[in-house]
Amino acid sequence: MKYISTRGNKQSVDSAEAIIAGLADDGGLFVPTEMPQIDKGFIERLVDVPYEERALRVLQLFLTDYTDEEIKNCIGHAYGKKKFDTEKIAPVENFSADESVLELWHGPTSAFKDMALQLLPQLMSTALVKTGEKSQIIILVATSGDTGKAALEGFKDVNQIKIVVFYPKNGVSKMQYLQMATQTGGNVSVIAVNGNFDDAQTGVKKIFGDAVFNEELHHQKVRLSSANSINWGRLVPQIVYYFSSYADLIKVGKIKNGDEINFAVPTGNFGDILAGFYAKNMGLPIHKLVCASNSNNVLTDFLKTGIYNRNRDFYKTITPSMDILISSNLERLLYHMTRDSAKVKGWMEALVSVGHYDVGAECLAEIKNTFWANWADDAKTKSRIKKVYEVQKYVPDTHTAVAWQVAEDYRQATGDNHPMVIVSTASPYKFNASVLEAMGIATEGLDEFVLLTTLAKYNTNKVPKGLASLSKIPILHKRVYEKESMREAIRTVL
Repeated sequence: MKYISTRGNKQSVDSAEAIIAGLADDGGLFVPTEMPQIDKGFIERLVDVPYEERALRVLQLFLTDYTDEEIKNCIGHAYGKKKFDTEKIAPVENFSADESVLELWHGPTSAFKDMALQLLPQLMSTALVKTGEKSQIIILVATSGDTGKAALEGFKDVNQIKIVVFYPKNGVSKMQYLQMATQTGGNVSVIAVNGNFDDAQTGVKKIFGDAVFNEELHHQKVRLSSANSINWGRLVPQIVYYFSSYADLIKVGKIKNGDEINFAVPTGNFGDILAGFYAKNMGLPIHKLVCASNSNNVLTDFLKTGIYNRNRDFYKTITPSMDILISSNLERLLYHMTRDSAKVKGWMEALVSVGHYDVGAECLAEIKNTFWANWADDAKTKSRIKKVYEVQKYVPDTHTAVAWQVAEDYRQATGDNHPMVIVSTASPYKFNASVLEAMGIATEGLDEFVLLTTLAKYNTNKVPKGLASLSKIPILHKRVYEKESMREAIRTVL
């Protein structure tokens, strides 16, 4: 299995080199040159094995330059050692014949990013040894909240690697801020950026594309890489949990092997739902991928019209991990839909220069065969949290509630009664105030840790240890930079 750039660089690389590099030399994203194909027997063999074995069998198809022992070792370090608070790693909660929730937040930072960011550092460390790379790797991360902490935790004190996380000042939840600002580790740096997430993400991309700056780093024997989902090593582990949830539904008798199901995914940077696209194209029986956005509904508009336009108002919402106007992973989807790197490159250049592009009716029709999209504002999100709690006695976080609401919109609009899996991306304890307010519980004057214990009275899931302990940990990271000065931040770290 080889990997090439979405933007036309014809050089193909093994997965180890793609994971170390993060981005291709031409600024494109690495994609596999072929799509592995599975059959019903492959799925059947997943039903009675644990998550770690499911991960091995999926990853083997994409990481063909890694030995089975190397992959097993990476998986063991990522998902073993009691890092997750459930042996199932990614359990499925079933509510009715046609509604289930895939819980992806049982890892050390209580967000779905742990599913990949516990594994990526292991894959990257192994890749450095495999390729004989001697340079120091600087991982650059732009985060809208959850990726930052998960990446910091995953890469903490990993040999030969430093990590720098940029987050939008005042653009993450209080709990997300505390998780990042208290992060320990001799190789970690956390930096606030005066701006929004797109400013941080654009700044990171510009740094990757700055030939002069990268040459300066080269002379210091330093290479840049990424832990955002632009890195293939971040995306490929996410494919696993689509297979795992399908196998779990077979195991409890909700579906038979071969039955089609739908997934509703709260989406900002388009990585999580893109992993579902890969699973579907490998042969997993997925009928529709329902893309759920918040008021920053640039993806909803694109998936309905074929026009991607970031020239719009930016809203700060109660779903900060989705407060994004430039969805990087959409580039991979466009490449797979068109197989035309020149077109993709042109669209991405237009996004930078004029802020919009139009993929045309033919490409849009192809996309609509797989995707359906809608969005929910804060009021609808809170209403859905309240309804889910009253009816199901289940407490979803705000992002999960967006997906739950849009899943209902999809059913009403289409009449589709395929079983629906709602992808739950964060613990409600990361967004205490918003969740409690949605449930009609007063929060005024309560600090973040009183809110934790208050929410615990209504939630059957216990407060995660990593969140409860934050009240006793000092703030370690206080630096703030302008978005134009992010290169200086990296020089300071070095």
